[in-house]
Amino acid sequence: MSRSRRDDQTMPAPPWERSRKRDAPARVPLTRERIVDAAFTVLDREGYDGLSMRQVAAELGVAVSALYAHVASKDELLEHMYSRLFDDQELPDPDPEHWQEQIKEYARQGRARLLRHRDMARISMAHVPFTPELLPHVERLLAIFRAAGMPDRVAATAGDVLSTFLEGFAFEESMWEERRRNTKAGNWDEMRDTIKGYFDALPPERFPNLVTLSGMMFDDGNDARFELGLDIIVRGLASYIEPKDAGPASG
Repeated sequence: MSRSRRDDQTMPAPPWERSRKRDAPARVPLTRERIVDAAFTVLDREGYDGLSMRQVAAELGVAVSALYAHVASKDELLEHMYSRLFDDQELPDPDPEHWQEQIKEYARQGRARLLRHRDMARISMAHVPFTPELLPHVERLLAIFRAAGMPDRVAATAGDVLSTFLEGFAFEESMWEERRRNTKAGNWDEMRDTIKGYFDALPPERFPNLVTLSGMMFDDGNDARFELGLDIIVRGLASYIEPKDAGPASG
């Protein structure tokens, strides 16, 4: 059976076929959203100290200079990453009867967002949510505080107190997770037991509180510790709210 010219590898390609150019694969346009996505990928893999514009460009397969058409600097990139945390946040309408649970749920979701990416709490601690995109979130949170009946001075400070607790707690979690990542599980458990055993062995006459509370300091998990700390803050805020039926003092 004879072979066609096209199947014969010894035959040169016709000049009109050689001049044809193959269609290049379509390139996905570079956008700020893609850059932020790539930055999170680098952050999760390399951590905060390993995050750089060069690494982000390498993740996208582009030159570093291409990033600057969409993001002016690394600081601006970090700001966009921070703002991304609030994309799925929806604060409810203020409910004076259930404000405590509204605030607690806001805090739980905030902690979950900070722990979604490696070292995100560290980035969050360096930014304030006063950009035009995030001001509506701040306004909504203040509305919940004020609807609950908090004095204006307390309401103005409550958000900062809450965010400081959130970021500090999540940052501590991320630091210990980094140590855990670099330590074998057995060694980690052994270190925890060693610290607890050290406190248990302290002279009780000199350190009665450390000896008594050492078990509670190390046995509770992060979730329980977070919920207790959150409850302490919310109860403190509630103490500033005057009962609605309180009349003027007599006398």
